[in-house]
Amino acid sequence: MQPWIAILAALTGYLVGAISFSRIITRLVNPQADLSTVAIPVEGLDEQFKLTAMGGSTAGMVLGPRVGCFIGLLDMLKVAIPTLVFKIILPEQPYFLIVAIAGMVGHDWPVYYGFKGGRGISAVYGGMLAIDWQGALVTSIGGMLLGMVVFRDFAIAYLSGLWLLIPWMWFRWHNFYYLAYAIIINLLFTLAMLPEIKEIIRLRRLMGGKGSMASMMEYTPMGKSMMNIARRLRIMKDPAPK
Repeated sequence: MQPWIAILAALTGYLVGAISFSRIITRLVNPQADLSTVAIPVEGLDEQFKLTAMGGSTAGMVLGPRVGCFIGLLDMLKVAIPTLVFKIILPEQPYFLIVAIAGMVGHDWPVYYGFKGGRGISAVYGGMLAIDWQGALVTSIGGMLLGMVVFRDFAIAYLSGLWLLIPWMWFRWHNFYYLAYAIIINLLFTLAMLPEIKEIIRLRRLMGGKGSMASMMEYTPMGKSMMNIARRLRIMKDPAPK
């Protein structure tokens, strides 16, 4: 692997991934909207869950779920396209994996916007569509079913698709680079989620240990969509405070 190509791959992935479609589309659709002030009311408390992520889910709460989904699609494409380009041009080397990782870093910590970005779900699956589209489908669907059917826990349904990427990449490819990619993106996602994790801990303390990530996440567009699917299929009840 050539160092200069690896650096080029990292810069390409990061600089393209750092484009914030949530900000761009919000300015086009509703210039007066301020994504930095979006908050979720917490049932049982005179408090709000403040959203610090600047991604499609946050924009969707202001502009509507259709616009939020459109932004999510753009966020996927901004990682998928450069990853696919490197994969086609240099398929024998893992440069495309570097592009996908750097794209997620750019999405989460964009240099153009003071390093304040999204959390990376769309960026992860955008990269996965170029790396292994079958894995993207299997792990995302498998994660939802694992959380909704087996554990009946909304937080697990939301997160386990990323966790499943680790065993999938190893058993599918038996390649250290693919395994490292899956581990790194999980670590990056956890790091990006720290502000929300801290906010959840703070609110749970105010609620005396009650309340859950699941009950708060249902207010987001992605959470509402997942819960609606679960209700229609009758495989998961509404999340209740713990």
